[in-house]
Amino acid sequence: MTPATSETVSLIGSDKVQGTAVYGADGEKIGNIERVMIEKVSGKVSYAVLSFGGFLGIGDDHYPLPWPSLKYNVDLGGYQTMITTDQLERAPKYGRDDEYDWRGARKVDDYYGVALS
Repeated sequence: MTPATSETVSLIGSDKVQGTAVYGADGEKIGNIERVMIEKVSGKVSYAVLSFGGFLGIGDDHYPLPWPSLKYNVDLGGYQTMITTDQLERAPKYGRDDEYDWRGARKVDDYYGVALS
């Protein structure tokens, strides 16, 4: 996909979302989007997996965030969340080399208070 076709004013390709910086409420960078998780049937993006912690990508963990908790901030050139670092540190996560059991996604929804649809 060429850059011209992977993004429009209102749409963005998944390849452009992965690796995008994520900023906290204070505008400081807290991590990057590792991947997005999409519902197979509806096609709706449900989660962004945030790579957070560690140093220069070493020792970081992955934190599934409900997609609605992220808003694209044009001024920052990345996604911004109002979830605090303290909240993230206590949130459900998995290690860099571990696989997350997405059948347990309900605990992510419960932690962030996401209403089940």
